[in-house]
Amino acid sequence: MLLFEYPFPMDILPPLFTSPSLPLLFLLSFLAATVLPIGSEWLLIVMVLQNFSTQDVVVTATLGNYLGACTTYLLGTLGAHWFIRTILRINEGQLERAEKIYTTYGIWSLLLSWLPVIGDPLCLLAGIFRISFLRFSLLVFVGKFFRYAILALLATQSSGG
Repeated sequence: MLLFEYPFPMDILPPLFTSPSLPLLFLLSFLAATVLPIGSEWLLIVMVLQNFSTQDVVVTATLGNYLGACTTYLLGTLGAHWFIRTILRINEGQLERAEKIYTTYGIWSLLLSWLPVIGDPLCLLAGIFRISFLRFSLLVFVGKFFRYAILALLATQSSGG
């Protein structure tokens, strides 16, 4: 017996998943800023090289990535105790050390939230330690915007455009 009785409507997928588009860039950028190991930079570069509006591409990727980071922040804020104890298995001593490091380097580290491996934990910690959402938003948005803007600029220059 087939898992699905009715065929999946494949005519829905091609525009979104088989060719570069702003909705696909938004989705990948959003997911890339969560705990999923997905990258969105490659699609941004492809779209710039295919002459999509650089401004539209940078803004779309930035918004998607920022909102994904907000999701991680929210996870830290709302599910901190459960997430820390159950999923991360962090004990009280480890949490105190993390808080000390975070406060030592300050919230300015959120400008680096775009970095692989450390970016998602920075956003999670900001939620866990209840960093002001306004400060979180400003720093994360700026960091992510500059990352995508620089990538788009490099792609534009490498294509001779």
